[in-house]
Amino acid sequence: MSINVLAICGSLRAKSTNRGLLRYAQAHAPDGMKIHQADLLEVPFYNADLAEKPAAVKQLLKQMAEADALIFGCPEYNYSLAPALKNALDWASREPDNHLLTGKPVAIMGAGGGMGTSRAQYHLRQVCVFLNLHPLNQPEVFANAFTGSFDTDGNLIDEKIQGMVRKQLDALAKWQQQLSR
Repeated sequence: MSINVLAICGSLRAKSTNRGLLRYAQAHAPDGMKIHQADLLEVPFYNADLAEKPAAVKQLLKQMAEADALIFGCPEYNYSLAPALKNALDWASREPDNHLLTGKPVAIMGAGGGMGTSRAQYHLRQVCVFLNLHPLNQPEVFANAFTGSFDTDGNLIDEKIQGMVRKQLDALAKWQQQLSR
């Protein structure tokens, strides 16, 4: 069975450690899983007054429609999720009957200071409930971005966290297969 996964990073920085987590996931996806990364750089803030969706939004929504599952790279800004990630979900949730999100399995991972985005992931899980997304409960991936787990380009180099990411990808594949039955 082939699983098409869309990875969405809440950080817009090229050398973001959250983007590094997603790059690692993309490079180490289990057999049968293909991970594509969304680009949120040009996605404007959601505005219902726009007469037509901008091209970047159309591309994001197309990618979401094609995805069997989602992975969120969830940075923590002021104890909550990053605006870019929330904005992507806001755009998608406005589609008729929330068809782009409802029922999709989700993996959440994040790198940040202290507790490694645990507060932001908790808030993101609350958003997932409203959007009828199905986040994995375990394994969770929280990485401290400031303890040598990432190189200067934001790439994940810590073997323990790499193992956690691989376990989460395996769990996502199993979860998606169960939900699609």
